[in-house]
Amino acid sequence: MPAPGEAPAATGSGLEARAVSAWFGDHKVLDRVSLDMPAGLVTALIGPSGCGKSTFLRILNRMHELVASASLAGEVLLDGDDIYAPGRRLIEARRRIGMVFQKPNPFPAMSVYDNVTAGLKLTGTRVSGPARDDLVEECLTKGGLWKEVRDRLRQPGGALSGGQQQRLCIARSLAVRPSVLLMDEPCSALDPTSTRRIEETIRELAHEVTIVIVTHNMQQAHRISDQCAFFLAEQGTPGAILEHGPTEAMFTTPKDPRTADYVAGRFG
Repeated sequence: MPAPGEAPAATGSGLEARAVSAWFGDHKVLDRVSLDMPAGLVTALIGPSGCGKSTFLRILNRMHELVASASLAGEVLLDGDDIYAPGRRLIEARRRIGMVFQKPNPFPAMSVYDNVTAGLKLTGTRVSGPARDDLVEECLTKGGLWKEVRDRLRQPGGALSGGQQQRLCIARSLAVRPSVLLMDEPCSALDPTSTRRIEETIRELAHEVTIVIVTHNMQQAHRISDQCAFFLAEQGTPGAILEHGPTEAMFTTPKDPRTADYVAGRFG
């Protein structure tokens, strides 16, 4: 397992935001956010509530546009290609850039096995017979769940514990072979043991998918990420990145005193 800060040989894809701004109606929530999220690294988005972190995350796989009043400007580049360019298919962006939400959302009545393969039909991916069985085992193994559910594959996903359900959602995301995995506070509703297992999974996955995670847990950000971006919205201004860089530097020698105060827990 690569340690935070190491850059192993990566097979994921690099993601880059260029001058991204976002609105809900006339209300501007993000102002010209630029950030490079390299393949093989875990990027943590940190900052107080209401500064645009989750909105930015949803922009990265075109979920922002699902809100009727939402609009945006700027570019999101996956391997150098803008996912918002005219002619780019929404389903392709969603396939290549997966999402794990704050609250585990498996299909509760669907079996563990069928939960893992649910995304294949939605993306038109054909896998049948033994290859499908192998894919389920592979994804559950990568999600850190195989040993716990290999004898329960035909039982409902909703019967699993909260931490297991979250790892099942990670396995489901991996089944369509994404290049990037976005995570919006994936451990906020979990107990410490489940949180540790999710963190281990994140570190193990980082060498093959680019991971971007929103977290309010500073210890977690320090433990699992290679680089951090600190978002801040002050006095009614839109959210923006105040500072970003290698995680260790952000926590030990930040350039801005507001970053130092936030990571030390003095506000937020």
